[in-house]
Amino acid sequence: MAAQFWPVTENFAAEVGDIDLSRPLGAEDIVAIREAFDRYAVLVFPDQALSTGQHLDFARHFGPLETSIATHRKDTKLRVVAEIADVSNLTENNEVWGENSRQRMFQLGNRLWHSDSTFKLTPAYASLLYARSIPPVGGHTEFADMRAAWEALPEAMKQKIDTLVCEHSIFNSRARLGFTNFSADERAAMPPVPQVMVRTIPQTGRKCLYLASHAGRVIGMEEGEGKALIDELMAHATQRQFVYAHRWRVNDLVIWDNRQTMHRGTPFDDLRWKRDVQRATVEDIANSCAQAGMKVA
Repeated sequence: MAAQFWPVTENFAAEVGDIDLSRPLGAEDIVAIREAFDRYAVLVFPDQALSTGQHLDFARHFGPLETSIATHRKDTKLRVVAEIADVSNLTENNEVWGENSRQRMFQLGNRLWHSDSTFKLTPAYASLLYARSIPPVGGHTEFADMRAAWEALPEAMKQKIDTLVCEHSIFNSRARLGFTNFSADERAAMPPVPQVMVRTIPQTGRKCLYLASHAGRVIGMEEGEGKALIDELMAHATQRQFVYAHRWRVNDLVIWDNRQTMHRGTPFDDLRWKRDVQRATVEDIANSCAQAGMKVA
């Protein structure tokens, strides 16, 4: 039986049934999933029993894989392979981290609204998060539809921001939490990068806002004015009418389009319950400015 798609809303987020991602996929299923991904931007695959290799194999249908940012950090050992972003609350020994863990402070940034890897010159296209264990309460993931957010903006605002470029850095998002304890080597390994504020999705022709907590300033705009604009747009885009909240079940795999969405994790008792969620991340084809034909000095 071919994959079945059950929309959460008419055009944003859908559940996928009658598919087993642990098995090789036929060409028709791959095409159908890619088409649904472009339309709904968030796809939920329930009850998938996946090894790490099977998780990564499915991700490769969407493009080349990123290497985890954890490879640039010196404060922890990898618990998983380098192609997996470990967004759990666990140490390399699979134990719940301590309250003052530097790793915990870094990971709390995932509770801010963001799009994955906008702090990299080539940002993320697709993220595939797999739940191996979840807390009994809390720890959901919220997704904001940045296409609907763009379409709801006043025309004057659309014209104002349509060609603007933001500077993104992982250190901007962590600074919002008061976490600035980074070494010179870590900062040198992840310099700020430019990303457009508005994207056009080639597969659909739809425009969308492209924002993240990693965005620190608007290039060519006075710093305070630029930050105020970013904050205003972030608040607009994350209004309840644009948001789908996913309540995790063990063995859920959720894939989202980072070009068209923002997301954030919601709080849970991370010093008590294990939340083992692992992400494969697919690179975009190029920097967003380069894709838009914009040169940034």
